[in-house]
Amino acid sequence: MLLAGLISGTAMAQQPLREVTFGTNWLAQGEHGGYYQALADGTYEKYGLKVTIVPGGPRADNRMLMSVGKLDFYMGGSLIQAFSAVEKDIPTVIVAAHFQKEPQALMTHPGQGFDSFADLKKSNDILLSKSGAATFFQWMKAEFGFKDEQVKPYGFNPAPFIANKQSVQQGYVASDPLAIEKVAGFKPNVFLLADQGFSTYSTTIETRREIVEKDADLVQRFVDASTIGWYNYLYGDNSKANALIKRENPEMTDELLAYSVAKMKEHGIVDSGDAQELGIGAMSDARVKDFFDKMVKAGLFKSDLDYKKAYTLQFVNKGVGLELKK
Repeated sequence: MLLAGLISGTAMAQQPLREVTFGTNWLAQGEHGGYYQALADGTYEKYGLKVTIVPGGPRADNRMLMSVGKLDFYMGGSLIQAFSAVEKDIPTVIVAAHFQKEPQALMTHPGQGFDSFADLKKSNDILLSKSGAATFFQWMKAEFGFKDEQVKPYGFNPAPFIANKQSVQQGYVASDPLAIEKVAGFKPNVFLLADQGFSTYSTTIETRREIVEKDADLVQRFVDASTIGWYNYLYGDNSKANALIKRENPEMTDELLAYSVAKMKEHGIVDSGDAQELGIGAMSDARVKDFFDKMVKAGLFKSDLDYKKAYTLQFVNKGVGLELKK
């Protein structure tokens, strides 16, 4: 078996590298670290791939570029986007989920009577983006009885939250609490929605269905190499990956990158649940069904949607990279 693997690896290394484009959904950051790690340490090349990472951002639509064939792979967000693609008959499919937990959180001021998730129902100033109000807040309404009148618009400026001690603000657990602490001088309470039952996978790898059907080997190599990248980013030397991230996004700092890694580990964003036994990127039918049922209850989708078209387990749950965890 070992000899066969060595022969296969040698043959792969001798073949011309396959060019691959991978679009992320935002500017380079620690939450993208596994992919930059696989690029920086040569893992993609070991798998016969020459990968170009195309960063997202406020004026980029990498999801659309992937769906029309301009990019090979795309870093998706939650399962909601994938279910919506099925609803709109867009032939894309999730092939791996590198975050077991959605990093979306809600933050409050400490010592103001909002020190538990249940306390959030008392606030009349829940600052949410339009996307947040249309997605996870609909689940909060259905699951916990929150009301539309509690929502106030969030323009991605923390000043209103900092000024109003009775307010609640959305944010990502691996970055926004640090930003609040540095600007306002206090550590906010942080409530991760995943820990309250918002059971979506996140930071998925998506591609077009035709690539899955016609070039499964390419998909498997990209998924495996990316997964190994995540193990090495979390548990190995990630300095070269962080250098790439800072080159792509000059606003990124060493402090924030270190914070992101620490919080991803603390909250089990990448490596928890099924990933601990099946490998990073793991998915299960039961978990996807659980989240879909919650979204139906929240009114986001009709119960007869063929949600299983949104993903495949063909390329995950194989224990790839488990030996790299330290």
